[in-house]
Amino acid sequence: MLDRESGPRPVSPLVAVAHGSKDPRAATTISALMSLVRERARPRAWRYPAPPLAGTRPAARLPDRPGFAVRAAFLDHCAPSLAQVLSELDQDAPGTADTEVTVVPLLLTAAYHAAIDIPAQLATASAGLPRLRARQASALGPHPLLLAAAERRLTQVMAPGLPRKRTSVVLAAAGSSDPEANAQVAELAARWQEAGGWRRVVPAFASAAFPAPGEAVRALRAEGPVDGQVVVATYLLAPGYFADKIARQARQAGATAVSEPLGAAPEVADVIIDRYLEALRSPACPGVQARSGPTPGCGAVSSARTLLRMSVSWALRITRTRRGSRGRDDVNTLTRER
Repeated sequence: MLDRESGPRPVSPLVAVAHGSKDPRAATTISALMSLVRERARPRAWRYPAPPLAGTRPAARLPDRPGFAVRAAFLDHCAPSLAQVLSELDQDAPGTADTEVTVVPLLLTAAYHAAIDIPAQLATASAGLPRLRARQASALGPHPLLLAAAERRLTQVMAPGLPRKRTSVVLAAAGSSDPEANAQVAELAARWQEAGGWRRVVPAFASAAFPAPGEAVRALRAEGPVDGQVVVATYLLAPGYFADKIARQARQAGATAVSEPLGAAPEVADVIIDRYLEALRSPACPGVQARSGPTPGCGAVSSARTLLRMSVSWALRITRTRRGSRGRDDVNTLTRER
């Protein structure tokens, strides 16, 4: 649909914000993911503010709309920073026009970085960029396509013909000091068990919460059956410290297979585009309009907490000894903050 006689309605650049890592593989993966986003945006159209009336022309594809671009930024450890990208976009804006941007957090759960860190960095950047008009999209998760990506990555490393009814899965995430973020992972594990036909799917966390990936693997192996298998799905976006830690612990504990992080997967690219399009329907404001994630109803939050309590109870029941931990690996952080 043409919004004006002169052509398609402009849209704002998509700025994807990743956590960042000292491991160069992480930045390489994010770069590949951004290339995939550009590629998969080609057939995508956007209608504002609603589907067109009957008889009007089709909506213009995203790449045909003025202003569309895909940029990556990082919160820490590597360049470019979010402030650098916003400054460059502001310099490129024509004349005295406002600089509109749509920021998409490359985060699998709506935790600290999506709720606090990114809005704070946007607010700081806005103080020096008076033309900046920003909107923040929801975090990537939860989204059904992320589960599809996790399953595809897992099947890539599993032995062909492995019976699902005798195979248990550990869904291994980074972990957070925010119990609601961990509850999202627990809920995803429960949904995957129900829909995927696995014997069992349980959450595990590389830091800040329990059980750890190795503990979860050992517990599931001890539960049986004797000829059953335990595999680990790495629920991270990119390789790095946490991915290596998950793989090391899982293999030491006897996991049959450990998947790679989601990485530059088409499903992830489509989720990024979905979040961007959803955010475009919100007005861009001075500073930032934050959207930390889909707002669940009270029942959904209660259900997530119940699932998390179940996973914690499972961990306590099957784990009798624990190694000493401190710092970000403190396994008691979750219960203290709940």
